[in-house]
Amino acid sequence: MIESKDITKSYGDLKVLKGVNFTINKGEIVSVVGASGAGKTTLLQILGTLDRADGGDIVFENKSTSALSKKDLAQFRNQNIGFVFQFHHLLPEFTAFENVCLPGYIGKRNKKEVEKRAKELLVQLGLEDRIEHKPNELSGGEQQRVSVARALINDPALILADEPSGNLDSTTAKELHQLFFDLRDEFQQTFVIVTHNEDLAKMADRTLVMKDGMIV
Repeated sequence: MIESKDITKSYGDLKVLKGVNFTINKGEIVSVVGASGAGKTTLLQILGTLDRADGGDIVFENKSTSALSKKDLAQFRNQNIGFVFQFHHLLPEFTAFENVCLPGYIGKRNKKEVEKRAKELLVQLGLEDRIEHKPNELSGGEQQRVSVARALINDPALILADEPSGNLDSTTAKELHQLFFDLRDEFQQTFVIVTHNEDLAKMADRTLVMKDGMIV
């Protein structure tokens, strides 16, 4: 489904990625681990088309992303990729429901369908009583579940998560980890998860270890 071909990335004189190669199959949950500074987050940003590589290519379902224009990349990202970050990045002025709907609106999908799907996801994630609450009225675990619902709203084939449980207590983190696997089983989505959490890494179908800008 996804193939990374010799990805390189530098910031000034600092070489962050030094030729990263891997393949991820549809429906896999893959964890990416390694010490801080190994290049994990940079790789995830390039995989998610949030940043461009200096060299190499990301091939998504046999489609090269390196040649896409900035506009086409934004459309590709909206339609195919969902993101879950360590810091949930919910917009504070909007309710949980409105935050979840936003990617659907941006993608110019049918408004009624987007709102129906948003409510379904929030209910499925145990947030039926929190739909009209704003982020500052939600617990850390609830905020992260809202961000998961937002990642799922456009039914993306790929979910990218960067330290998704990094700010959660151990019980809430375990619940979030199990949620990823439940979602994979139900929707057959592919997950790539950057994590320092050993329990989450061990749960994954496969673990990629990064060291000094390369997969080892």
